[in-house]
Amino acid sequence: YLERTASLHCFKLCTDYFTLPFHVERKNIINDGPQETVSAEAAVLNSRLHYYSRLMGSSDRQLSPPDHVIPQPDEIYIYSPLGTAFKVPGSDHTSKNPSIITIFAIWNTMMGTSILSMPWGIKQAGFTLGIFIVIFIGLLMLYCCYIVLKSPKSIPCVDTSDWEFPDVCQYYFGKVGQWSSLMFSMVSLVGAMVVYWVLMSNFLFNTGQFIYNHVHNINVSDSELETNGSEKVICPYPNTNPGGNNTISTLFLSDNGNMSDVNPFERYWSKTNTVPFYLIILLLPLLCFRSASFFARFTFLGTISVVYLIVLVTVKAVRLGFHLEFHWFDKTEFYVPEFRLLFPQLTGVLTLAFFIHNCIITLMKNNKDQKNNVRDLSVAYLLVGLTYLYVGVLIFAAFPSPPLFKDCIQPNFLDNFPSSDIMVFVARTFLLFQMITVYPLLGYLVRVQMMGQLFGNHYPSFLHVLILNILIVGAGVLVATFYPNIGSIIRFSGAICGLALVFVFPALVHMITLRRQGMLRWKTAISHSLLILLGVANLAAQFFM
Repeated sequence: YLERTASLHCFKLCTDYFTLPFHVERKNIINDGPQETVSAEAAVLNSRLHYYSRLMGSSDRQLSPPDHVIPQPDEIYIYSPLGTAFKVPGSDHTSKNPSIITIFAIWNTMMGTSILSMPWGIKQAGFTLGIFIVIFIGLLMLYCCYIVLKSPKSIPCVDTSDWEFPDVCQYYFGKVGQWSSLMFSMVSLVGAMVVYWVLMSNFLFNTGQFIYNHVHNINVSDSELETNGSEKVICPYPNTNPGGNNTISTLFLSDNGNMSDVNPFERYWSKTNTVPFYLIILLLPLLCFRSASFFARFTFLGTISVVYLIVLVTVKAVRLGFHLEFHWFDKTEFYVPEFRLLFPQLTGVLTLAFFIHNCIITLMKNNKDQKNNVRDLSVAYLLVGLTYLYVGVLIFAAFPSPPLFKDCIQPNFLDNFPSSDIMVFVARTFLLFQMITVYPLLGYLVRVQMMGQLFGNHYPSFLHVLILNILIVGAGVLVATFYPNIGSIIRFSGAICGLALVFVFPALVHMITLRRQGMLRWKTAISHSLLILLGVANLAAQFFM
């Protein structure tokens, strides 16, 4: 109805201000040259619409033009007396994507750094429990995303065609909804930028280490705990706290504390002491660009990186084989139990891994067939869940135990392979370049949302933008220097932003909508209240792990 009303309004403007018919055949659309002759079909259509516009003078909606009279949106043009046909703004549907493109756009957008932490998350929860949690959280996030997707259409008597979910929150909850949704959106974006800085420092360090060793023909042992043979796997941080989160207590041992015993290269090329600062020279100027359109051209690198990771995981699993023993509740020397009390760490990671709720409405607007939105969203979530399970399960199952311990699996599973591994070197290089191009895009989103809300201008001044970027970069440098644990960063940021944008606001919006329609039942109220409590429990549990 809204589309027909907008089209009709456009028709009336055209007939009032242009003497020649506004609908022409494609062969009559020109750039230069003499004025083309209007087709007979266009002239008849113009007369019909004039006729209906006269009948609608009494504002009787029953006399509005029928569907067969109104041309298709991609056939609507304004024919100027100057001899040029202009397409009506907003009528260009050529940018609409078929379902398959929409599905893979969602998959590509949702695939992020969380995929590197999937094996670690499954290890923290236990192999069997981890698989069930991935499936359960995926279905839960899909349902909440469905609520977000349909929320603008549930608001009556308001044009919500350009709304996003923060606008819906503002409609229902006023300024509280507006600013809280902004704050939690900032948490997810800044958290992602911090994780990117840690990973870029990691990848840059290992890439430089690989090149230095290759040039100088150096063959070094990366760790005391490692496997032998061609497919070497290492345990960079031995388990000092069995059953606990050993990666937290040992991350600070990544660099040699006695700097006088190392060569100059190792002194100036340190994963935590120097490399995070080197990135400032490259990335801080890129963040200050007024537009991020240049970096948007390289988003295809994300798809290439994920595909290469899947190939890498497959090759490593085939070469290493499976190393599994099922011990349901008791920990053994080399294996973790199937059910562990550390499972909330996986739920926190998955909350961010499946998070797309703040942009799903925009992505779905470009879907060619809107009635397939729910189906396409479900298929996209299925593909994302299968990708996470594939990487997480294969790396966990293939991790060689014995001689290594399953507890050695790192929050970034690439750290379990030595810097001399060529396939892993290629993966790190791909991911490094991808993140260098994506990082300014994330900074641009932070700037647009924050500066737009605070100053009403996306680029108030260079000084404002510089101060904001220094704060963001400073946060990344501090974390990469003192606490480079991407697993903990992802789970905390995921649990915080997921509390509001995944659990609380969608559940409240759904219940308020049903209540205003007189359709809220006590079962629905209880189930969605439990959904809110689940989000609160997910966040609270992160502080006890």
